[in-house]
Amino acid sequence: MDTNQSFRIPVVKKELLFQFIIITTLFALWGIANDLTTPMVSTFKKVMPELSNVQASLVQFAFYFGYFFMALPAALFIRKFSYKSGIIVGLILYATGAFLFYPAAHYQSYTFFLISLWVITCGLAFLETTSNPLILFLGNKETATQRLNLAQAFNPVGAITGLVMAQFLVIDKIKSDHYTPEALKALNSDELALIRKNDLDVISVPYIGLGIFVLIILLIIIFTKMPKTAHEDKMSIGDSFKKLFANKNYKHGVLAQAFYVGAQIMCWTFIFQYVDNINKTFSLELTATYYNIAAMLLFLLGRWIGTGLMKSINPSKILMVFGIGGVLCAAGAIFFEGMPGLISLVCISVFMSIMFPTIYGIALKDMGDEAKIGSAGLVMAIVGGALMPVLQGSILDWGGPGFADCQVLGYIDEVNFSFILPLICLAVVANYGRVSLRNNSN
Repeated sequence: MDTNQSFRIPVVKKELLFQFIIITTLFALWGIANDLTTPMVSTFKKVMPELSNVQASLVQFAFYFGYFFMALPAALFIRKFSYKSGIIVGLILYATGAFLFYPAAHYQSYTFFLISLWVITCGLAFLETTSNPLILFLGNKETATQRLNLAQAFNPVGAITGLVMAQFLVIDKIKSDHYTPEALKALNSDELALIRKNDLDVISVPYIGLGIFVLIILLIIIFTKMPKTAHEDKMSIGDSFKKLFANKNYKHGVLAQAFYVGAQIMCWTFIFQYVDNINKTFSLELTATYYNIAAMLLFLLGRWIGTGLMKSINPSKILMVFGIGGVLCAAGAIFFEGMPGLISLVCISVFMSIMFPTIYGIALKDMGDEAKIGSAGLVMAIVGGALMPVLQGSILDWGGPGFADCQVLGYIDEVNFSFILPLICLAVVANYGRVSLRNNSN
């Protein structure tokens, strides 16, 4: 592509600017849900201390499995109807799942909470399957990846909002966090029941409020006229699958996306355990949420920088370089103790910032109508966020007392060592950038 030409082509057509802004708000909206939920792994572990690390990590499994379950039905739905219809269904499911937190808290059922999260992400699967390809088509093909990165740049704004909500509306208000495990055991059953009821009600409040906000967005979407895309001439579903399965770039992109999402969710979920471990080891009182917010701010900064660089640098090359940077930071989180390791962990977010939309844009490059089904595959790949945290939680449970003295691992603490999984995932992403760059140059 001619670099000078890319500067002349507008990222978003003027006549589609309003629709672009409306759709971009959805990127922030699912960012809120994602990162309001991320701290809930450690929060449920405190409110329900009987949960193991693996059981607590089922919060992320339930949340991200909804993407895998609903992405393909969402794609088939928008093929039959329209992008706007898909957005409306997604928002209805999103609000429904949020409101289910009220009965979940009333019955004090962990399983009910997991079901509520799953319903929310069934809605998010509709939103992401619809919004990502729609953004690609709201302008010139040459600026499609740049346009998607621009829209995705507002996702971390929502993510930061979700984290702030989690810290000040949930974490700061739960009573379980004010007691040591020993002190909780000393309480009688009535006192424990009152504390648990309070804490589960606290957890439900921001989700219910979010559900109300989603309904407001739903009304705006209903009265917004969406443009028709170039996909009105539909190919058969069978032909779509044939083209996708024959596309090596796409198949590798789905794999890379699964590993990327797994890395992101692990880094943003287990930073809470990482900080808790530092506090115990070095007798500090660090607040994990603040470091997660710092990671989000770096993520936002990296997204804007990466989007700007794509005006003059091949997106595949940026993906490869950022992947290598993420691997190096993950290594720092493993081998450095205390604050140097924590800083390394936070800095991973800079390099993860452009990965999702860039992988998405590269994988769907030059596609026609099969992009609707192809989009579903890339959203289904978010299941990496369901599976990988459970694996990381199993490493923590496997560790237990004395794991740091293991002859294989030497001095490395089990919490630090568990970040070997994000390191491997980011290496896969870097390799996808390398391979796609090589194919583009051929």
